[in-house]
Amino acid sequence: MCSASKVSGRASRPSEFEVRAVQPATKRGDMSARIHIGGTHRSAIHGSGYASAFLTRAGSMRAALLALALSLAVAAPALAQDAAKPKPRTAKEIIDAAPASAWRTLDPANTLYMELPGGRVVIELAPGFAPQHVANIKAMARGGFWDGLAIYRAQDNFVVQFGDADADDAARARPMPAGTRDKLPAEFTRKDKVAFDRLPDVDGWAPQVGFVDGFPAARDPKAGLTWMTHCYGMLGAGRNNAPDSSVGAELYVVIGQAPRALDRQLSAVGRVVKGMELLSAIPRGPDPMGFYADAAQRTAITSIRLASDVPEAQRTPLQLLRTDSQAFRDATEARRNRVDDFYSIPAGHIDLCNVPVPVRAPPAP
Repeated sequence: MCSASKVSGRASRPSEFEVRAVQPATKRGDMSARIHIGGTHRSAIHGSGYASAFLTRAGSMRAALLALALSLAVAAPALAQDAAKPKPRTAKEIIDAAPASAWRTLDPANTLYMELPGGRVVIELAPGFAPQHVANIKAMARGGFWDGLAIYRAQDNFVVQFGDADADDAARARPMPAGTRDKLPAEFTRKDKVAFDRLPDVDGWAPQVGFVDGFPAARDPKAGLTWMTHCYGMLGAGRNNAPDSSVGAELYVVIGQAPRALDRQLSAVGRVVKGMELLSAIPRGPDPMGFYADAAQRTAITSIRLASDVPEAQRTPLQLLRTDSQAFRDATEARRNRVDDFYSIPAGHIDLCNVPVPVRAPPAP
């Protein structure tokens, strides 16, 4: 048996590992030996320097383990901080938590109830954008102009249109109610100073987009013009080729992809806030423009009334989230950059017409 000082052929210097003995090979061809290191057995290869190499590898392993322990110690606070970070709220959670001050009540004097066989469509009028058209529409509603008429057009991915299908036939056209005007100016834009709740997102149709009084809108600061945009659910007044050929008797509602090319081409007079499913599900008319050739295919209009003319017990009370509220801004941001288990890549952008204005029934007192 070799002494500890003779393993390398010369006296070894003291080491933190005590090499106690080397056992010779017990079988022919067996070049391994057993070295007792620190009281445990480790396998080694006979020959000068191999024991030292093993010790070097053991030291390297200890260094690697130490480095791993240090990295975990450094990462632990960051991991704990991530675990403690609150989960981002969804748009729904933000809306549900919005304070009472963030909501506004729909004004009955500027609300239309369109009664169809399937239910009620609630429309908010926009006198700030088209005051003369809205005044005419109110007069027609009070006079029962649309009662018994029909939705006579449903063009896929575009609009439904309603009014008097015989308006171009003087002998059959329904007379206009008392108090209505037969000539109105084009009200495509407005030039007054107005509170504009701007979105930071780039728009392909206007220099700036946002909301005015809860309506989706666009503006050109250099020209000083603001206008309502043709988003889903928008109510507009149909016209002929002349810009001032509309009186508000023939109305349309956008039921498809926002036709923003129509912005500033027609008078936008309001938007549907409840009951869009009753319009968007109407069977489409034939190509190319969706006008029904068979009157039996039209959807009958039972009546259109101002909410203020309907007994209070028969009204549909609604509240809308204010577009100038922090809750609306936060909910819009949550939609712009969704962070959840499904959305792995934040979009960093939202289109104006993809920003809904939340609507709710007033909470119980």
